Amino acid sequence: MKTARERLDIVNTYEELGSYRATAELCGTTHKTVRRIVARQRTGPPPERPPRPRNNDCVVDLIAERVEQSKGRISAKRLLAAARAAGYGGSERNFRRAVAEAKAASRQRRRVFRPWLPLPGGHLVIDWAEVKPFPLFCAVLAWSRWRFVRFASDRRRETVLGLLGECFEGIGGVPSVVLADRMAGLRAQTVANLVVPHPDYVRFATRYGFRPDFCEAADPQSKGMVENLVGYAQSDLLLGQGPFATLSAGNEAAVVWCEEVNARRHSETCAVPNERLTREREALRPLPSLRPPLRSGVLRKVDRLACVRFGSARYSVPHALVGHCVEVLAIGEEVVCLHDGGEIARHPLVAPGEVALADEHYGGPVRPPTRAVRPKSAAERAFLALGPVAERYLRSAAAAGTPRLAAELAALLALQGAYGREALLGALERAATFRRFRAADVRAILEAGILPTPGLAGTALALKLPVVERRPLAAYALEALS
Repeated sequence: MKTARERLDIVNTYEELGSYRATAELCGTTHKTVRRIVARQRTGPPPERPPRPRNNDCVVDLIAERVEQSKGRISAKRLLAAARAAGYGGSERNFRRAVAEAKAASRQRRRVFRPWLPLPGGHLVIDWAEVKPFPLFCAVLAWSRWRFVRFASDRRRETVLGLLGECFEGIGGVPSVVLADRMAGLRAQTVANLVVPHPDYVRFATRYGFRPDFCEAADPQSKGMVENLVGYAQSDLLLGQGPFATLSAGNEAAVVWCEEVNARRHSETCAVPNERLTREREALRPLPSLRPPLRSGVLRKVDRLACVRFGSARYSVPHALVGHCVEVLAIGEEVVCLHDGGEIARHPLVAPGEVALADEHYGGPVRPPTRAVRPKSAAERAFLALGPVAERYLRSAAAAGTPRLAAELAALLALQGAYGREALLGALERAATFRRFRAADVRAILEAGILPTPGLAGTALALKLPVVERRPLAAYALEALS
């Protein structure tokens, strides 16, 4: 096949000589090739051929759907039977290629995971384990990895709150946030994907001074720490000693098991949870004094968190290298990661169990988690259509545990016809500021009209005083008075 430069030389030579054979002799080709190139140059490039149909076009959607459902773990062998039933008549080799292409495309759209960096005294994660004959309550402190496991007779709200109180007693303090699954006993309702905690749970949280939080629905990755504890308790406590005949016998074994695992060095943090709990009570975070010896020039595989383990610590690399092997070196007080002979990351040396992260490896700085507002009913859609003020009011009302919030939204929408959109938005903003989340409170604000907005303490007070005549000091002399 001739290059673009050779075709240009052939066309220019033909324009000068005007003969196919003379041009072919000078350019070292045949006269047929010269005629074809000149004709193509005069008539333009040939029309593009339409893409040839593939024998797997009828099952492309089926392959993509099954790959997404299985998260890329289904094999072509298991999927071939369903493809045959859908009309695929090609070979197994072509089908394996189509499945491999679908898996490669799915990996390009996969979710980017980032390690969680808990703070001392920050989060307590709780969940239930489905075991028989008694359900198992599990809780773990995120920073110290201190574990709490107890059996219960039921999963009612009073039982959960009692176990939380017992867990706080064992910890010796209260964390700032309790992260729970969407337990039926702790939530009153769900409005636009926002969980409204039960009033009893809100009063319990107010008494102990923590903030209740709930995981995203159908997202086990948001509470993987307690899920690991559930699996550990089921495989070590229940399989080793259970099942238990009575609730008291199960709890006695659970207490002994918790003392044992909390006094043992944790595989992730390389520290004893009881010792870290002592430091967590004081809200301190010193580095461990003992560090394992570090080796230089070792290969490590990048896990799905875009991190490599080195010296029992984690170091981040660009997330595009997930699944690849990189070389890790310890140079002085720094850890250097290399790939294909080039440096891809450099971190300061951290203690075992700690994590060194770089924001550019994950596409930017970490963003706080937010619960998406997804309206479902007509009242929810109409209320959120009012704008950001309505969304902030809804989020504040849900966080405050407002009962019958869905019915309150319908009553608030009825006020728009009587008072207008702008007046309603102003009343909602004022109600959210003073934490008044009932429709009767918003109606009272609308009936009162425009009220002054209180300012912050210490703000200068501006008053309009009457203007008086200014007199010189000489007017107050004794001679002038006499």
